[in-house]
Amino acid sequence: MLGPTRDARIYLLDGDERQVTPGGPAIIGPDGKREEVPPMVYRALEHVLKAMRAGQAVKVTPFRPELPIDEAAYAIGVRSDVLRKHVAAGEIPFRSTEYVDWVRLADVIRWDNARHERQRAALDEMLADEPEDEA
Repeated sequence: MLGPTRDARIYLLDGDERQVTPGGPAIIGPDGKREEVPPMVYRALEHVLKAMRAGQAVKVTPFRPELPIDEAAYAIGVRSDVLRKHVAAGEIPFRSTEYVDWVRLADVIRWDNARHERQRAALDEMLADEPEDEA
C-alpha cells in the first residue's frame, strides 16, 4: 500500500493580496461570525480542508519573509546545497551578513515555481515524442 501523498504548498501574500473584497471569500465561525479573507487565504484553507478530509495531518508553519538559505531550502523541500548553488549562480537574489546569507522567500518561491514549470515542460515534451503503442 502506498503511503500518503505529499502535497506541500507555500502560500505567501504580497502586499496587494492581503486586501479583502467586501462580499468576497470568507470563513464563518461556529458562532456565525463572518470573517472576510483574501482569496489566497481561502485557497490555503481549501487545501487544508481537502487534506484533513482525506485523513491526512496538516502542519501550518509561519515563515519570515526573509530567511537564511538553509531555512529557505527546508521551506521548499530542497537540499540547502542545491539552493546555494542557484543563489551563487545569480538565479536568486540574496544579501550577506557576517555569518548568514539571506534570501527573500518570495524570490525562492518564484524560482521554485519556475523550476517545476521547466521540469513539467521537459516531461511533457518527452512524452509527446514517444511513439504511441499500437495494439
